[in-house]
Amino acid sequence: MTTFLQQLFNALALGGVYALVALGLTLVYGVMRVPNFAHGGLYMLGAYVAYAALDRLGVGYVPALLLAGAAVALLAALLERVIFSPLRSAPHVHPMIAAIGVLFFLEAAVQLIWGPDFKRIPEPIPGIVNLGGVTLTWQRLIVIAASVVAMLGLNFFLKRTLTGATIEAMSQNREGARLVGIDTGRVGMLTFAISGGLAAVAAALIAPINSVAPSMGEVMNLKVFAIIILGGMGSVPGAIVGAFLLALAEVFGGFYINLDFADVIGFAMLVVVLAVRPQGLFRRST
Repeated sequence: MTTFLQQLFNALALGGVYALVALGLTLVYGVMRVPNFAHGGLYMLGAYVAYAALDRLGVGYVPALLLAGAAVALLAALLERVIFSPLRSAPHVHPMIAAIGVLFFLEAAVQLIWGPDFKRIPEPIPGIVNLGGVTLTWQRLIVIAASVVAMLGLNFFLKRTLTGATIEAMSQNREGARLVGIDTGRVGMLTFAISGGLAAVAAALIAPINSVAPSMGEVMNLKVFAIIILGGMGSVPGAIVGAFLLALAEVFGGFYINLDFADVIGFAMLVVVLAVRPQGLFRRST
């Protein structure tokens, strides 16, 4: 039982990171109807901005995390205005190709600045904590707590604020939102900013556990696209549920079957679910 709880906490930490990244991607898809393949690059860049803030600026972990979120959010908003907004009326393949180009550009820029080698971010609170016989690192507890706070904050923003309501309205009917006076350009920029900020925060949270590398965005891209397809394209609840299902499948599959097949097990689960329910687990709500 202790081993099971140990793996469950590991899955919750991983699922929290997946959920933050997937939520940003599903918000952008819901509003723009374009799969943002540059999302993994923003995630990767968030980890490197946090690393640079800690290594070069000498700030604490929390300021580095917030700085990463703010910097990547601004970059994501700029990308929406400069690249994706002009392509809004173009065929769907054009913004997809542009997003892939942004992903490769960000990877090349990171390698040019920091090199191709793996980087390590030290844990802000080293050591472990014992919860009823279950041994966890403080960083995993931080990841779980921070991801829950971020998800609750996002839910409050979308459901309880006027700006969040405009995002929901635009995700349901873009043209209708424009006709009632909603500034669709501003909402699009804001959605991209939120998406980039969530991805960067997720990367900064998991960076002390995993190594930071230029290719980490490509791996995360595959996983979060699998998550939003599993949960239902554009569905916020689906992104959260899909994230934790994938994390549970990877962690428990890797532990009880074979760690080398952890990713395969997760994608196999995706195939099985979609074979039964092609539209995903949830219908698109926002």
